[in-house]
Amino acid sequence: MARNTPGSTGPTNRTPQPLPRQRTAGDFAKAFFAFLALAGLLLAVPLALSTQGWPLPHGMPSFDMVQQQITVDTFVNILVCVVWLAWAQFTACVLVEIKAAISGVGMPSHIPGAGPSQMLARQLIAALLLVSATAASFAPGIAQFGQSLESTHKPTVAAAQQAPGIGSAQQAQAAVASQADAQAHAEQANARTGSEGATKFYRISPPEGRHHDSLWEIAQRHLGDGRRYKEIYQLNKDRMQPDGTKLSEASLIRPGWIMEMPADAHGGEVVQMPDQAPKVSEQVRHQIDDYAKSGNHQEQPAQHQGGSRVDNPTAQISVPEQRLPNAPATGAGSGAVAEAPSQSSGSGLGLSAALIGAPLLAAGVLGALGRRRRAALWQSAMTAVAGRRGMEPPIPTGDAADVHDALLVGADPDAVRFLDLALRGLSASLDGESRPLPVVYAAWLTGDDLHLQLAQPSGTPPAPWELGQDQTFWRLERSAVAAYEGIDPETSAAPYPGLVSLGTRDDARLLLNLEAVPGLVALTGADPDRAAVLSSVAAELATNGWSDRMTVTVVGFGAELGPLAPTRLRHLGSVEELIETLGAEIGQRRSALGAAGHDSVLTGRTGPAQQTRWAPHLVLVADEPTAEEAGALTELTADSGRLGIGCLIGAGANGQLPGATWDLEITGEGRLLAPLLGLELDAQLLPQAQHEAVVRLFADADPQGDGPEPARPFLVDITEQGRPAVYARLVGPYEIIGLDTPDSERSALLHEALALLLLHREGVHPRVLASAMWPRGVTPEVCDALIERLRLWLGTDEDGSARLRTDSTGRLTLAPSVVSDLDVLRSLHHEATEGRGARRASVRERLLTDALGLVRGPLLADRTEGRYTWLTHEIIDTQLPLLVADVALALSAHHLEQGHPEKAIASLRAAVSGSSADERLWNEMLRATHATGDAERVRELAADLTVRSGERGLPPRTEALLDELLPGWRGGVAAAG
Repeated sequence: MARNTPGSTGPTNRTPQPLPRQRTAGDFAKAFFAFLALAGLLLAVPLALSTQGWPLPHGMPSFDMVQQQITVDTFVNILVCVVWLAWAQFTACVLVEIKAAISGVGMPSHIPGAGPSQMLARQLIAALLLVSATAASFAPGIAQFGQSLESTHKPTVAAAQQAPGIGSAQQAQAAVASQADAQAHAEQANARTGSEGATKFYRISPPEGRHHDSLWEIAQRHLGDGRRYKEIYQLNKDRMQPDGTKLSEASLIRPGWIMEMPADAHGGEVVQMPDQAPKVSEQVRHQIDDYAKSGNHQEQPAQHQGGSRVDNPTAQISVPEQRLPNAPATGAGSGAVAEAPSQSSGSGLGLSAALIGAPLLAAGVLGALGRRRRAALWQSAMTAVAGRRGMEPPIPTGDAADVHDALLVGADPDAVRFLDLALRGLSASLDGESRPLPVVYAAWLTGDDLHLQLAQPSGTPPAPWELGQDQTFWRLERSAVAAYEGIDPETSAAPYPGLVSLGTRDDARLLLNLEAVPGLVALTGADPDRAAVLSSVAAELATNGWSDRMTVTVVGFGAELGPLAPTRLRHLGSVEELIETLGAEIGQRRSALGAAGHDSVLTGRTGPAQQTRWAPHLVLVADEPTAEEAGALTELTADSGRLGIGCLIGAGANGQLPGATWDLEITGEGRLLAPLLGLELDAQLLPQAQHEAVVRLFADADPQGDGPEPARPFLVDITEQGRPAVYARLVGPYEIIGLDTPDSERSALLHEALALLLLHREGVHPRVLASAMWPRGVTPEVCDALIERLRLWLGTDEDGSARLRTDSTGRLTLAPSVVSDLDVLRSLHHEATEGRGARRASVRERLLTDALGLVRGPLLADRTEGRYTWLTHEIIDTQLPLLVADVALALSAHHLEQGHPEKAIASLRAAVSGSSADERLWNEMLRATHATGDAERVRELAADLTVRSGERGLPPRTEALLDELLPGWRGGVAAAG
């Protein structure tokens, strides 16, 4: 959407000033052919049909008539009846369109089931009247053929410039000042009107080509500043229009409406009454006169009472009095931790502000990356792909490392969990009260609460939700979400999976419910800026944690994003392909809703396991579609809001999408604008460089891909001479040997920071350390103080070098003299399988036995509740069990080679307690048990494995092994069961 400067007095790029139009020979030719077409359809068709005689039976139909054979005459008569009905429908459409054209008021009445017929009638009438004055107020351009006949504009999303949850006094003053300016303009206009004895009016023009007029553009053309649209709205709000409707939303105006204008309005389209009465037709003059009489009841803009309410003409959003002034946008530490660390922290490395400022996106991407890495580890372990069995995944380097650190700093999994619990809890509560889900256009998420903006008032929300600023806002305090802790995602559907972050306004984050938009959403701006918005939206939708199943279709971009969510995200190459697939799906959804008796996907989304049936389909298109494609998409998505289908379509920097319900503009400065929605945000973006780095992180996690070689483990000297200066035991209860006990009030923080560094021998960025220790945020000074205390606590080596160091990239690393039992465990396994143990069986047995003896329980088994939350972003929960299983399997193989099956079974049992899901251990235990020669023990173990597997059954490889070791085992298991 083209943007206007405040001082501009000319028209916007997308709304050229109307000029007197001279009728050309082409216009007369179009009118002539339209007349011939109408005459043929209205007169020639019935004349031709009359020659076929009366097609209906001359008497009442009987049962015998139904049983008669269908002859050619019968078939012709049926066709004649169908054509008569089509002619009657078309004739009715022509009459309706002629009436609308002559009256010039409002939109033509809609003939049920006559979409194409009525549109054809409209185009023919428009062409016929193109040579008369009436056509100027009637015909949408021929290019609009195929668009929806009914307006799909609804009340707007998140419409206030002042978002809920903003407690800043400066913002309230600014909002009041803005309102005061608008009121001052209106009062000035009234004063001038009174002195001159005349009032200015503007009549809303019909669509010109593909463009629909708006209050913003009217204000820009005739008042010199589009932001003064509020004055026009206040002058005309709730006044009866010529077609019997009223102006209730600033974004919803109709052709034929009359607008009273401020006194300083100018331009040829503005009519000043009574001075310029001869300028318009008598009919329009009467309409203006009648409309002027309705203005006496209009109230002045509401005065502020107690300073707690700011009247906004679009959404009436007020500032809650209980809001904290400076709460973080999502409760994460992203705002504070994102600040650059001071030089004392040793870091000069900057991280992506775009990802640090996108906590929900970062949390989703990290979660998806963790799942992909864990799956790759299991796949490598089960299939030994490329020799990576039990090896570490590749360590990110370069830009990928910086992006990974930015994701760690910015991610706020607590905010994702709050949003998910709040929405599922609301769904469950409404379902328990047999109430439908309300249509939600947007959500505002702050550090303390969640506001849902409804399309219309929906009564009192179920506790612990409460009403917000007005009847269209439902609000939930973050502390109250504890009431939903027992919610089961399997039985409580995600009610609003289409919510996606667009950006922030001060301390509030706006999430647009893309699937609820009644039609298309257009995004304009320069190509790189538009691509950054679409990439952010696609990545968050594909990975968010507040949805169940959904389909995200990207068109013309994003094919490389597939690995983020292979089951959710799909890529299409063209809009033409999209139209074909979307048309079929929309037809299926309409039929399914009708068959189920639901009016929308929301009414079918509540109840047990309904999320799999009414999953949304969200479409993102990068390139501007052609006029024909835009028309087809507009017609297809006319009622997409109730079908769970949302479309965000890119348009050129100066373009406009025909038929779009909402228009968004992304500026080069990263601002997301929608003036008619009252929306101005700091946009959430995923720029091209970060986009490519995120894709590389996922590609490198693919064990079958062409990524870098897997990282070699950090190995330590396991000889007597390699005794470390500091030894930390992480596998089991946390213990540290070689350091003095720190002060009790700082001990927990120092221990946690050391654990993080021990798990990342490659280094930890200071900002990652800060966000891990203080998830809700911390100042750089506090983080620097922790690093300095940690450096003093760890001390120095014999050569005087600090054990806590800073590498060339600014990341914190530990000296080789600081070692954990996890490092020793890896080193022992490596030495036993690839070092000295590979050549000598006795050495291998000793090393593997020592390694297995290091396993005292789960990682950090006694960690304090509420701390070590950063472990949710780690994959050590998969790495450690796989490593222990590798040790046990190697030791078991050694014992079986030596003919000691009982020792093999003992080593496997030691590992099974921490990795019961690893089928390799159970298969090896079956082999070891079979080696004892006791068939009954094998049979008992098979029965135990069958019980453990439950309804899923035994893995195929385990079944195949049992078939080999114990033929007929299935009968024995069935008898035991």
